[in-house]
Amino acid sequence: MPSQSNPATAAAPARAGYAGMLARAFRVTAIAEAMSWLLLIVATIVKYSADAPQGVHVLGPIHGALFTGYVLLALVVAYQVRWKARTLLIVLAESVLPGGGFLAARRPELNPPRAR
Repeated sequence: MPSQSNPATAAAPARAGYAGMLARAFRVTAIAEAMSWLLLIVATIVKYSADAPQGVHVLGPIHGALFTGYVLLALVVAYQVRWKARTLLIVLAESVLPGGGFLAARRPELNPPRAR
């Protein structure tokens, strides 16, 4: 008689792989969002000091899209990985700090220890 696999145990590795993929996507988005935030600050300084608004016109929408992706991915990852509410609030607060995405990308909840 062939052994029947339990659907719940068969789905566990797939769910873990999906959560890992989401965590990687969030890390990449967090780093891109942090870089775009810092570049937007520089572009804003240039806009007002050199009367050159082109950088803000280009970087503003890019940063807006990355910020939206950051928040949406944070919510999805928090649900999939089962973050505590405190962790989610910290990650969302980091999104408003210039360069805060770099902190979020280094969170231990997203970076499991590597096997040696």
